[in-house]
Amino acid sequence: MNFGILSVKAQKVVTVIDVTKYGAIGNGKALDTKAIQKAIDVAAKLGNGTKVLLPTNHQYLISTLVLKSNIEFYLEGNAQLLVSTKKEDYSVEGSIIANDVKNLKISGTGSINGRALEFMTHYDTIKEIWIPKDWRPKLFILTKCNYLEIKDITIEKAPSWSLHMLGCENVLIDGVKIKNNLDVPNCDGIDPDHCRNVEIRNCEISCGDDAIVVKATQQEIDYGPSANIWVHDCKLETQDSGLKIGTETTQDIYNVVFERCEIKTSCRGLTIQLRDEGDVYNIVFRDINFTSRYHSNPWWGRGEAISLTAIPRNPETKIGKIHTILIENVTGIAENSIRINGTKESRISDIRLYNVNVTLNRWTKYPGNVFDNRPTKAYEGIETHDTPGIFIRHSDRVVLENCSIAWGNTIPDYFTNAIQANNVTGLELINFKGESANPAKYKAIDISKL
Repeated sequence: MNFGILSVKAQKVVTVIDVTKYGAIGNGKALDTKAIQKAIDVAAKLGNGTKVLLPTNHQYLISTLVLKSNIEFYLEGNAQLLVSTKKEDYSVEGSIIANDVKNLKISGTGSINGRALEFMTHYDTIKEIWIPKDWRPKLFILTKCNYLEIKDITIEKAPSWSLHMLGCENVLIDGVKIKNNLDVPNCDGIDPDHCRNVEIRNCEISCGDDAIVVKATQQEIDYGPSANIWVHDCKLETQDSGLKIGTETTQDIYNVVFERCEIKTSCRGLTIQLRDEGDVYNIVFRDINFTSRYHSNPWWGRGEAISLTAIPRNPETKIGKIHTILIENVTGIAENSIRINGTKESRISDIRLYNVNVTLNRWTKYPGNVFDNRPTKAYEGIETHDTPGIFIRHSDRVVLENCSIAWGNTIPDYFTNAIQANNVTGLELINFKGESANPAKYKAIDISKL
């Protein structure tokens, strides 16, 4: 699929603005925000791709920097932005922001250090999670940017979301590395939110929360749907979902392709969580390997291999539909089911799994025998349920072709059928391979009209 995201531009001579010439000290102690902002403002007046240079071998203490149109923000060598831990230093809730700009490039081999643990109160050894203080910034909040490119930089130790793009169009994220703490909550990797024409490629992400997640959050301004998004050739590690859509789905999300990705570990491998009024459709997951496992109780997800759920957020929620989803050439090992779970309020339809091969096993210490429906107040958040290889409920026209379920060496009593389907129409099995986890107790395929 070709979204035609960015065209190659001819080489040109660009003006370079060195932030140290505008008073940036770069010793990691003196606040350099004003000096760097002055350099950004001068570059923006010149435009034409003027490069704001943050020289190597310096650590620049910053609070909120506001990037502008027609510039390149360049972190040279090992240059590092070190975020301030003082709320009073910030003008907004983010460290690097941009609003309604065009032709912005953020690049270089340097990094931004979010100092995550300094925004935490303590580590809860029982829940296995860091507990945040009352305030912590996002690192990047890029809003209504058109022709945005982010290349090669490293983001590390984010205290909250790492790279949030809201209402952006024509975006290329290439070769970005995100190295967050695996036990810090809400430190998402990359969040395209109400964005269109986005390509995310060659990224390596390690984070506690969702690695790459497409959203349509509730906003006072109409930023439009999320559409035409291509994620490929990325390596991911997370305690939440590897590749995900939702849960915020207040507008439509469509024409999204995830392909050629490796998910080293996750709590759900591939995920669509519809909880709001938007529709999610024309989604492809292709050529992906994953591992999905249970984590401690605060973390969302219960080791589901693949999870497509359409569950109202609240009893009064008007919920959209999930339909027209293709999952092909996917292999994984997981502690919980492939789950296609609609509800009476929102049936899931037109789902095709082709050459999907999953092995279910148990290897972590955490309790099993559950599905995770969160976030919802309309249904039980954590639902006690046995673990079939594939679970389908309130769904129509589901095709499983050349798919298989296998069982590992550790098979608890609650591992059951290869396929379990309830209240499903149009289920089609073509060359499916899979036996019951315990043939003496359970059918290989159990289909109920209930």
